Amino acid sequence: MGNETPRHDPDHQCPDNYGADDYEGPREECGVFGVWAPGEEVAKLTYFGLYALQHRGQEAAGIAVSDGSQVLVFKDLGLVSQVFDEQVLSSLSGHIAIGHCRYSTTGASIWENAQPTFRTTATGSGLALGHNGNLVNTAELLEQARKVGAPIRNGATTDSDLITGLLATGAADTGIENAAQRLLPRLRGAFSLVFCDESTLYAARDPQGVRPLVLGRLERGWVLASETAALDIVGASFVREVEPGELLAIDASGLRSSRFANPDPKGCLFEYVYLARPDTTIAGRGVHATRVEIGRRLAIEHPADADLVIPVPESGTPAAIGYAQGSGIPYGSGLVKNSYVGRTFIQPSQTIRQLGIRLKLNPLRDVIRGKRLVVVDDSIVRGNTQGALVRMLREAGAIEVHVRIASPPVRWPCFYGIDFASRAELIANGADVDGVRRAIGADSLGYVSLDNLIAASEQPVTRLCTACFDGRYPIPLPPSESIGKHLLEDLDALARGVAGDAGPVARVGPTERLP
Repeated sequence: MGNETPRHDPDHQCPDNYGADDYEGPREECGVFGVWAPGEEVAKLTYFGLYALQHRGQEAAGIAVSDGSQVLVFKDLGLVSQVFDEQVLSSLSGHIAIGHCRYSTTGASIWENAQPTFRTTATGSGLALGHNGNLVNTAELLEQARKVGAPIRNGATTDSDLITGLLATGAADTGIENAAQRLLPRLRGAFSLVFCDESTLYAARDPQGVRPLVLGRLERGWVLASETAALDIVGASFVREVEPGELLAIDASGLRSSRFANPDPKGCLFEYVYLARPDTTIAGRGVHATRVEIGRRLAIEHPADADLVIPVPESGTPAAIGYAQGSGIPYGSGLVKNSYVGRTFIQPSQTIRQLGIRLKLNPLRDVIRGKRLVVVDDSIVRGNTQGALVRMLREAGAIEVHVRIASPPVRWPCFYGIDFASRAELIANGADVDGVRRAIGADSLGYVSLDNLIAASEQPVTRLCTACFDGRYPIPLPPSESIGKHLLEDLDALARGVAGDAGPVARVGPTERLP
């Protein structure tokens, strides 16, 4: 048995802040965390793990715990620190926990789409699941859900909810582990999953391993996380990455590993550019060291006659350090970032709205005035941020602004879990480098080449997904050209035909109990 508890009104929708929507680069996907540790405060470990992964998802957060007899899920819209407090965490007792922080790459930003998702199986067991990534065969899976009567939550519009419904239905006869072995090979796309029932913690990663997932060891248990930095914050030692095509199960008998598919590694190259924390390690390569090396290579590829190298904080900082090292131009801080903007739930007034990027960045005029600047950023997606930034720097007294980008032009959307714009909205898709330079108002513009980016990662190109840069999608997409920005835009309508199979939802006070 189990239940889901929203922190506030489950129908409440928190508005996005102006700065995040109009002045952000690519938005992260999600962060997942799991822990099996009898005798530990697993909810608090999960809270701090999600806190370390907050950069990967800032719209919703949730934690599911099991005490051996039931699975309880608590989730809401907001940052991790807004959703949870000491009282809530103290009420989430058990020895197994999974956690999720979400950015809606698919599905609306509503409570029903927050994770972990939850189902009760036919045998009465609870099942909670957290998912990082996007599937590309949702239409096929929806048809399968109709045939087997898998429950789709009323109001939910995510592939994660679809996975949970199919997994719970498949577990009726043979249990969750066997159901996962049958279902996972039928999922196509990117998925790093953590899920649990009353007694067992599970993890699975798609055969391409597009999104990261790592395994760590506690003195009295095990930890799973999207990034190694989340292991560090809870005092877990890194053991290894969860392998592509691998299913892990952790219970009182220990850790079990099995394969549901042959591995064909295609890790996301953009993790090195922007998504991952700089203190994370991916495939044995430190992200910070990679970004510094990208900057060095960028300086050789696109030199500039300038007085000062400044980063767009924080994601551009390591590459700017590398650019300064490679060019011999002094490095300095010319922009101050307001670290506390994040996803504010207060809409700016029109006066503040017009200031735009200053909600997040403000120039140090004494540093900038009279200087020829090299400004290093991680990427250009729509170009809104860079155009506003260049104008702001000129207003602060910069004589010249030379923009350098620590990734190649983003010309293709991502269908595997990053919210890049649709192809029509990608500025580099409709303009060459000089056209982008003119659009953002820079004196010069240079992107690191794809070859140099790959070289900086120290990974073989055969093990990387580079689709957003070159359009080579390692996991085939549906034949329809009308899949649009998100593959689940019509899931809500499609799911209505299946939702009735779950029965009505009974609400008792703040708790939603699932039939």
